Amino acid sequence: MALITDTIAAIATPPGRGGVGIIRLSGPNAERIGREIANHAVPKALPPRHALFTSFYDSQAQVLDEGLLLYFQAPHSFTGEHVVELQGHGGPIVLGMLLQEAIRRGARMARPGEFSERAFLNDKLDLAQAEAIADLIEAGSESAARAAVHTLQGAFSQKVDELLESLIYLRLFIEAAIDFPEEEIDFLADGQLEAKLEAVLAQIDQVLYQAKQGVIQSDGMRVVIAGLPNAGKSSLLNALAGHDAAIVTDVAGTTRDVLREQIQIDGMPLHIIDTAGLRDSSDAIEQEGIRRAKREVDAADAVMWVWDSQYPSAEIEKAIFQQFAQCPKQLFIVLNKCDLSKKALGLGELSCANQQLKTIALSAANHNGLEPLREHLKSLMGYQPLGSGHFSARQRHVDALVRAKDHCQQAKNVLLSHRAGELAAEDLRLAQNSLSEITGSFTADDLLGRIFSSFCIGK
Repeated sequence: MALITDTIAAIATPPGRGGVGIIRLSGPNAERIGREIANHAVPKALPPRHALFTSFYDSQAQVLDEGLLLYFQAPHSFTGEHVVELQGHGGPIVLGMLLQEAIRRGARMARPGEFSERAFLNDKLDLAQAEAIADLIEAGSESAARAAVHTLQGAFSQKVDELLESLIYLRLFIEAAIDFPEEEIDFLADGQLEAKLEAVLAQIDQVLYQAKQGVIQSDGMRVVIAGLPNAGKSSLLNALAGHDAAIVTDVAGTTRDVLREQIQIDGMPLHIIDTAGLRDSSDAIEQEGIRRAKREVDAADAVMWVWDSQYPSAEIEKAIFQQFAQCPKQLFIVLNKCDLSKKALGLGELSCANQQLKTIALSAANHNGLEPLREHLKSLMGYQPLGSGHFSARQRHVDALVRAKDHCQQAKNVLLSHRAGELAAEDLRLAQNSLSEITGSFTADDLLGRIFSSFCIGK
């Protein structure tokens, strides 16, 4: 356990008014402060994990509130320290008075995320699990909440630990050959080392894919609606949002600015961004809208190009490359206004920029054919049914996995090209350090500060 000598306190329930409000204390003096606030009207040795009904008093023995006092004895608590909870009434004034009384008696105000940080420092949970607590609190959908719970229970950490074990084995194998040259170990002779490196790279790819999906599931995917003016982009936004989020008229160029809507598809968050129609324009305001639209396309996870199906599909590629030097990432085509063109609804494909792009034919105005579009968006987000084992992740986890993969690939290259065991061992060490940043077994203090400062106070 970390050597921590001070006791912290904070309001652990959300701001506002409610039936119950909780003051949480953690540290060596938590039990003493709890007993003093109860004016010693509780047993001198507080029974762990028992709810005691009592009054709460100030330093002049005046009653502030009444409620439950709970004591969690170290190390059997969330933080691994002595923890006391004062559960009173959920009014901001009374909670503020109780918190000030705890501070008067020797506690200090907790920093954001300090309870979770102490749990990490005391090995009650690793860094990925600590971050999952914040993800669970902030979850915007049922699937995101379930994914955060899986990470909190160690699903993500287990996969990282398995990767670390594989890397440690490879490092031991190579370094043994370096340290004992008299044994004349040829670590490439039987192909086992190369095969194991390939297996580790494949294993990293699998975890990396799942982590990327975890980020999307937590943060949502950004899908930009782009296309020529009057193709029905705003009508499609309204149809997906389920209400009139955007103004729709027959006048081309109605949308001048960026419109954003957040929706959920089977519990998965999706950020839909409607943009100005892309065309050559002499109007200064419209030019700015087009510039913003292209900026949103560059930052998008996927781009939905809306096309008026009354016009030939063969012209789509030309229209795209009049606006973009290369095909936007994760581009697919929505063939809109099928109620007017009489085009059959449903999925299809279109050859564009030497690739086959998915097409969805629909009518945004009549809300016909939207279900295949929703299914395609779900597939882009990596949708799986609830309970299928998804875990939550953050962009820093993805970055760490990418670095680990790059180092492993470099280790493979120097082994096969130069048989340089020392260089390969160093790359594997760097890969191991990158993975260890995810769980916090190897991390810098400034990283811990950035992570826990984003948590709410009291958690």
